Amino acid sequence: MTVHPDRTHAPVTTDPGYQAFWALRLGFGLLPILFGLDKFANILTDDWTRYLAPFVDDLVPGDAQTAMGIVGVIEIVAGIAVLVFPRLGAPLVAAWLGGIIVNLLIVGGYGDIALRDFGLLAAALVLTRLAWAYPTGLPTRSS
Repeated sequence: MTVHPDRTHAPVTTDPGYQAFWALRLGFGLLPILFGLDKFANILTDDWTRYLAPFVDDLVPGDAQTAMGIVGVIEIVAGIAVLVFPRLGAPLVAAWLGGIIVNLLIVGGYGDIALRDFGLLAAALVLTRLAWAYPTGLPTRSS
C-alpha cells in the first residue's frame, strides 16, 4: 500500500516529511561542500591523506594530496548537486558514501568512521526517497 502525504489541508511547508526533506537536503548539500573545501584548507584534520587507501592513491595521477584534492572537488560538486538537483545529488552522495566506507575498511583502523558513514548513507537514501516524493523547488507560503 502506498501512502501519500496529505497536502490538501496544510501548506507543504508544514508537512513534517517535507521539513525532513529540507533538513536532509541542506545537510547533505552544505556539509559535503565544507568537507570538500577542507581538503584544501586542512582545518578539520591536518592530514586527510591518512584516510586514503593505497590502491586509490595508485589510481590517481600524482601524489596522495592531489588525490585528496580531486576528492574535495567531487565532494563540492556532489553538495551543489544535492542543493540544486536533489533527485540526482542525493543518490550521488549515497554512492560516494558507499565508496568512502569501502575505502575506510580497506585502510583499516577506521571502522568507527565507516559505521558512522553507513548511518549517513542510510540518511542519504532517505533523502533520495523524499526528493522523489516532494517538489524540489524552493518552498513557498500558501494561504
